[in-house]
Amino acid sequence: MFTRTLIVFFLSSLYIIDGQIYAQTQDEDPVISDFYHIEAYRLAPGEEFVLDGNMDEPFWENVQPITNFRQQDPHEGAVPSERTEIYVAFDDDNLYIAAKLYDTSLAGILAYQKRRNQSLETDDRFMWILDTFNDGRNAYFFETNPAGLRGDGLLTVGQGYNLNKAWDGIWDVQTSITNEGWIAKVIIPFRSLDFNSENTSWGINFQRTVRRHNEEIVWSGWRRNQGLFRPQNAGTISGLTGISQGIGLEFKPYLSTSGNRTWLQQDEREDNGTMDIGFDASYSITPSVRASLTINTDFAETEVDQRRVNLTRFPLQFPEQRSFFLEGASIFSFAPASGITPFFSRRIGLMEGEPISVNGGLRVLGREGNTNLGLYQIRTGSEGEINQEDFTAARISQNLFSESNIGLIYTRRATLDDDLYNNRHTLGADMELGTSSFLGDKNLQFQAFFVWHNTHTTSEESNFWDKTSRGMRINFPNYPFYGWMSYREFGNSFNPAVGFTPRNTFRRWQPTVGYRQFLNRSNIIRSLETEAYFEYLMNLDFEPETVLFRLTPIKIEFESGDQVTASFSRNFERLYTGFDILRNERVIVPPGDYKSWSFKIELNTAPYRVISSNSELTHEGFWTGTRNIYGISGTIRPYAGINLSADWIRSDVTLPEYHFTTDLILFRSDIDLSPNTAFTNIVQFDDLSDILGFFNRFRWTITPGSDMYLVYSHNWVQIDDRFEPIETQGAVKINYTHRF
Repeated sequence: MFTRTLIVFFLSSLYIIDGQIYAQTQDEDPVISDFYHIEAYRLAPGEEFVLDGNMDEPFWENVQPITNFRQQDPHEGAVPSERTEIYVAFDDDNLYIAAKLYDTSLAGILAYQKRRNQSLETDDRFMWILDTFNDGRNAYFFETNPAGLRGDGLLTVGQGYNLNKAWDGIWDVQTSITNEGWIAKVIIPFRSLDFNSENTSWGINFQRTVRRHNEEIVWSGWRRNQGLFRPQNAGTISGLTGISQGIGLEFKPYLSTSGNRTWLQQDEREDNGTMDIGFDASYSITPSVRASLTINTDFAETEVDQRRVNLTRFPLQFPEQRSFFLEGASIFSFAPASGITPFFSRRIGLMEGEPISVNGGLRVLGREGNTNLGLYQIRTGSEGEINQEDFTAARISQNLFSESNIGLIYTRRATLDDDLYNNRHTLGADMELGTSSFLGDKNLQFQAFFVWHNTHTTSEESNFWDKTSRGMRINFPNYPFYGWMSYREFGNSFNPAVGFTPRNTFRRWQPTVGYRQFLNRSNIIRSLETEAYFEYLMNLDFEPETVLFRLTPIKIEFESGDQVTASFSRNFERLYTGFDILRNERVIVPPGDYKSWSFKIELNTAPYRVISSNSELTHEGFWTGTRNIYGISGTIRPYAGINLSADWIRSDVTLPEYHFTTDLILFRSDIDLSPNTAFTNIVQFDDLSDILGFFNRFRWTITPGSDMYLVYSHNWVQIDDRFEPIETQGAVKINYTHRF
């Protein structure tokens, strides 16, 4: 009763605050054109685009600029505080974009970041998407800032959206700050894009951020439940005739050399060194389907995994960081948001985080008409007692209607010369139905999936349903009310051989409802939000195992960008067997039923500040005792291109017969002297593994598509009060891209 009264009181207060306490700051909106179409300007013979920060070329005077932008935030539909003009032109080989981003306060223009794909939550920015098939489902994403950063990715929509920034397209940008604001000039070769040459109209959209106001300005689809990241709400560009992708052949050789030193017992050391040559070659089978061959694949440039401390009963899922697999992540996305991962690429070429050589592989990605397809065929090498393996992953999905699709996924894992394992097959189907016109202008999405795999070993015994998972999810992503509800079941033997499943043998029901109110009349608070989350997880006999209710009564976002969030939870957990918390047999939680309360508060300062921080305090019941979690992270940006950050997370656990703490510490420095250089240093330590790790990487982009990497890492283990070295590695890698 108290909780229900609290929610009603809070929602009622939103209207009182919005309507009476603060002064009106938004002027009446003038009429703005809702026409979101542009005709591309083709350069005439003799007209030439120059990649610099000035718009001195005479042909720009013949291009009709885009000017009809509206605010998405803070005042939906209002006139932007600053004027924006976007110009688009092209010739046979390239698309050209020029943006004049006027600003009445030159001192207020923010540009901290220079590294490719670095988050631009700190900076003024200019973003755009290209939906080259004009189907409202997928798009190429690009962004830049006044320092000339290059950010890009592959955008896929569904329940939410997936922005895969592992795609590093070959394109370039130059910027300049003028006495009227800043200018961005962009060149995108058509050879960097997949498209149907018979389709002369693409989807296109633009967004600008004025960071000091936390103001988002959008061209088409400016409502809060629309936006740049929904290609179905984009405008169009037409007239793209006579454009060329070349012959569609790309060759990317690499040369790498590496050395490794391992410290053995009694100060013995083992040194190893290798030199590798390999290549990736890709060919456009059709203008929209590309096949890639990789030989002697090398991942020396991949960044180290960020350390975590695991005090849960279930394994942690670390993200894929290897670009060869990440580039196809959007196509292989399966029932996103439904908690099922039948294909997890880290199963290929990695064993418990340690690399296994990849001898070679084939990748096919693309689309034909309304059909999207992806294929991996990979062979890994043998390492010690690990045999060679063949991996297959195939994905096909069919677009239905305007925002719906249905798809299939298949994986195979074959261990060579091993009589224990079967060829392990996984087959899954998923479906998504979506509309942007529910009740007129609301979004509504439905998702369902089913996955099966065969028995893994010759001695395994299980029935059909034991090796399956199935579920559905409905989502209502709108404002001010939003919510979703999901249900899924995992059989007691479900564990796809090329997938990831932290938990099986359960039925789970999970509804969530929330309300977010934007206070257009406030000079201090931008929005207030409340959310109720419920999870009811049962075993297959419908007996409860996990029951969680979490209420977030207040989440405040200030006009400054700072945020405050408070939540509390009620949790029930049932243990059937003892749980070894530290995995060293020192702290065992006995079987039984456990009920607990928790309270959490988070304070996040706006990331655009020179010094920003995020902090968290959690007090909760923890099995037979309590746990306090303290987390704080901070970042200092003394100069453009320099970001120095530190993170500390402590868990302080008190049990009736035992008390312990765990600490995780991470220091990171990103030093980027230009958009073409990136120098990273990471130091991390946790006192559960007692391992201190140092990672260093330097990347120099010689030209877009061609890079040099210098990588060095060193690990020590803490013994008593001393750190003893255990392993060090160094590598140099150079790759070059040539297009035909």
